[in-house]
Amino acid sequence: MAATFEFETLGYEERDGVAFVTLNRPDRLNAFNSLMQRELKALWRGLRRHDDVRCVVLTGAGEKAFCTGIDRMEQMGGDTDESTDDSVVGSGSTPFMFNDPGDNIGPKSCDLWKPVIAAVNGIACGGAFYMLGKVEFIIASETATFFDPHVTYGMTAAYEPMHMAGIMPFGEIMRLTLLGNHERLSANRAYEIGLVSEVVPFEQLAERAGWAAQVIADRPALAVEGSVRSIWAAREFGQRQALRLGYAFVAMGTNQESIIEGQKVFESGKRIDWRLR
Repeated sequence: MAATFEFETLGYEERDGVAFVTLNRPDRLNAFNSLMQRELKALWRGLRRHDDVRCVVLTGAGEKAFCTGIDRMEQMGGDTDESTDDSVVGSGSTPFMFNDPGDNIGPKSCDLWKPVIAAVNGIACGGAFYMLGKVEFIIASETATFFDPHVTYGMTAAYEPMHMAGIMPFGEIMRLTLLGNHERLSANRAYEIGLVSEVVPFEQLAERAGWAAQVIADRPALAVEGSVRSIWAAREFGQRQALRLGYAFVAMGTNQESIIEGQKVFESGKRIDWRLR
C-alpha cells in the first residue's frame, strides 16, 4: 500500500519498494526553505515506520541543479509567507543557540537507516552537502558540479564540509571549501576522488539510480539496514569502537526469515544478471 505522503516542496512516488523523492523548487534551483526543511524531516521520520519502502532515491527537479543549499532570500527576509518558520532557518539571538538545517534535512540525522541513493544532476553546492553527506552513495550525471560558496561570501563553512569529511579526501574538501565560487568540482573529478560512485549521461541518471535502488529493495530489509548501520558506525565511532559493536549489529540485523530468504536465492542456482561498473 502506498504511503499518503503529500508535500508542497517535494515530489514523492513509490514503486516496488522504492521511494523516489524529488526536491521540487526548480525556480529556486531546489534551494531549501523552511517549509522544505519541515517536509524533509516529516518524510525521513515517516519512512522509518513505512515498511513498504525499503530504499530511497533522492534527486532534484529540472536539469540545472540538485540543490543549491538554503534559500538565502527567505533567510534574509524576502519571499516569506504563512508557511515560513524562522525557528528552522537561522539562529537565535546569540551564537550559542543555532538551529542546524542538517537536523531536519539529512536522513541519518532523522534516524532513518533505510538506504538513500542520491541522483545528482546539475549544481550541488553549499547546504546540499547536508544531504549528500548523509546518503549511502551518489550517482551523478555528466553535467553535475560541486562547490561551496560560503567563504567567497565571507561566511565560515563548517557544517557542510564536516558532513563530507570521511567521504572526500582532506585536501579535496579543503580545496573545495577555500576556493568557494572560483572552482567547481566536475562529475568526473568527483568520481576520481570517490565522492560519487558512478557518472552517467543525464538521460540515464534516473534509470541507474532506480536500478540500484531496486536491487537493494529486493533484499531482506533487516539485513540491509543492519549492514547500513554497521558501516555508518565505523565512520562515526572509528573502526576499533565499531568492531566492538559488530556482534550487536549482527544480532539485531539477522533473523531466521532473512536467512531463509537468502538461502532460497543460493539454493535456486539461478544466475544473477549482474552489471559491470
